[in-house]
Amino acid sequence: MSWQPDVLGPGFVFRYLELLDDDFGPARAALVRHDPLNDPDADPHTPAHPTFSLLHIHGWNDYNHNRALARQVSRLGGAFYGLDLRRFGRSLQENDLHGYVDSLSVYDEEIGAALRIIRAEQGAARDVVLMGHSTGGLIAALWTNHHPGAVRALILNAPWLETVSWAAVRTIAGPVVERLARRSPTSTLRTPETSFYSRVLSGWTADDGERPLGTEGDTFYDGWDLNPKWRLERSIPIRAGWLNAIVEGHREVASGLEITCPILVLMSARSVLPSKWDPVLRHVDSVLDGTTMAERAVQLGAHVTVVKIDGAVHDVLLSERPVRAAALEELARFVRGYVFPLGDLGRGERP
Repeated sequence: MSWQPDVLGPGFVFRYLELLDDDFGPARAALVRHDPLNDPDADPHTPAHPTFSLLHIHGWNDYNHNRALARQVSRLGGAFYGLDLRRFGRSLQENDLHGYVDSLSVYDEEIGAALRIIRAEQGAARDVVLMGHSTGGLIAALWTNHHPGAVRALILNAPWLETVSWAAVRTIAGPVVERLARRSPTSTLRTPETSFYSRVLSGWTADDGERPLGTEGDTFYDGWDLNPKWRLERSIPIRAGWLNAIVEGHREVASGLEITCPILVLMSARSVLPSKWDPVLRHVDSVLDGTTMAERAVQLGAHVTVVKIDGAVHDVLLSERPVRAAALEELARFVRGYVFPLGDLGRGERP
């Protein structure tokens, strides 16, 4: 399939990746690419010839939509690609069970297909960095562990590396989830549903006691233009088979991974798992427990850099502008140190 104009506007294109049917019906994925030469908002100093490529995997109830991340990667000399996994975002088809798989290894097919396209297109920029957010971070970490030497580096944005705040609950609940997944894998589980995090991403609004959207001189963000069909306000229904796949992935992480490439983990400096709305949620990770995340992160491999960003939300790169800028600078620092070919180091360029 050929590249087509993308919903992100000028400078972004996408194509479908046709996949084999799985146990739950027809499947496809979608690959998004940033084309800085045709992006009117791209930095004018963006290098004309990429020196590496980056493949980004989104989180649960999400899809690739972060233009700022794509432009930062391009500014650093990278070719940015975003993978919408099967049954998410651009890949979603009529009658799909939104986001559903019963094993995280299923995603090997679309990750492999995306990497083949990237390496065929980029030529000299064949060194690939894999990046994932939240559930996408778990998928990226497991894939990298299973494919040593396949990528130059791994970047994780608030990765979901443990089922809950402590492993004992996973140990107790895991067998129950496993039995239910065998008996009725697509059954929907009752889980707490809130729209707190969606409210965080909607922007700073007057009814929250903050400055209204679009206030002149606003130094924060003014809301993300998210597709409500691709990112649901109260998240996708949790199904037994999918949750069992997540528990299995967390069990593998807990046993210890041996990722051989350098790893960067970006996360919020604070986490709060809320029972009611509070404006502080605009400055913390309100989805995952940070202590557990950091403990698991340092067990992923021998070379792990954990950076805690003060004021960041769950998706660190969707935080308010100053916080987001700090996170992007950390990403740039990591890329300059561990991704650029040796001959490119020491030039002193700033992203």
